[in-house]
Amino acid sequence: MKKVMIASLSVMLLLTGCRQIPKLKNGQEAVVSLTNEKISVDDLYDEMKNKYALSMLIDMVDEKILSDKYEETDEELKYIENQRTNDETYYKFVYAQSYSTFDEYARARYGIQDVSELQEIYRLSYRRNQAVKDYVKGLVTDSEIETYYNDEFIADIEASHILITADYSDDATDEEKAKAEEEALNTAKEVIEKLNNGEDFAELAKTYSKDGSASEGGALGRFGSGDMVEEFEKAAYALEVGKYTTEPVKTQFGYHIILKTKEYDKDPIEDAKEEIVETLADRKISADSTLSYKALDELRSDNGMKIEDSDLNSQYENYIYNTTNQ
Repeated sequence: MKKVMIASLSVMLLLTGCRQIPKLKNGQEAVVSLTNEKISVDDLYDEMKNKYALSMLIDMVDEKILSDKYEETDEELKYIENQRTNDETYYKFVYAQSYSTFDEYARARYGIQDVSELQEIYRLSYRRNQAVKDYVKGLVTDSEIETYYNDEFIADIEASHILITADYSDDATDEEKAKAEEEALNTAKEVIEKLNNGEDFAELAKTYSKDGSASEGGALGRFGSGDMVEEFEKAAYALEVGKYTTEPVKTQFGYHIILKTKEYDKDPIEDAKEEIVETLADRKISADSTLSYKALDELRSDNGMKIEDSDLNSQYENYIYNTTNQ
């Protein structure tokens, strides 16, 4: 809707220069005539300004600044692709009954005229996130880095696993799902019993595991903190090298039997610093919802943004105050 309004106003202003436009007594141009009165260009602008202009203005400013600041990357293109997939999935499962097509849903949700505009909406979102992250990384102190390294930073490990999944169809009943879950758990326990009896982990993985690593004997290679889902990571790190979990580890993917195969030395703090800063910046963003607004406001100020329209400037100042003082 917002971009449609901009386009409509632009066309209206262009037409002003090439054809006769009715004038009101005060000299303002009329865009609509009624029986007893007319609506002027200024009336329309004021209405749009009060309802839509600030959001459109911020988007336009950020698009300009961020397009100069960041170049397109493979990560950005992947984000755009994933966002489109997520939107299409959300439409399919939540709004397919309300909108006949995804295009119709996207136009209503984002206020756009053409679905091709979605790419630029996703791109702006990605680059704003990037700008916020860069800003917050600059807030991370050496003291915070050192504390995290000493107290929380852990070395990488290697592990193998056997994944047992509950197999049921999408239209399975709750009873059928529960039965499949029970069968998967029992199978996982049987595999552990086979390990207890001396059978080879890699061979059991090839036979039982439903993961792509099965052909490699369940080997997952090297990974570190945050690379795996929480339940899996916690269980893997708790093991001694050469030991396996004696109870199945439940995650969103199924039941795992995990074998820890190697533990690496802790990287020096200089080598780990970039990773630690990333982690601490993510924590700060999650803990303080105002940081995103502060970061983008500072970015606009650094690029010399000055809102000449006093009403819009007041709106922007109120917006920043309300979003950074929560």
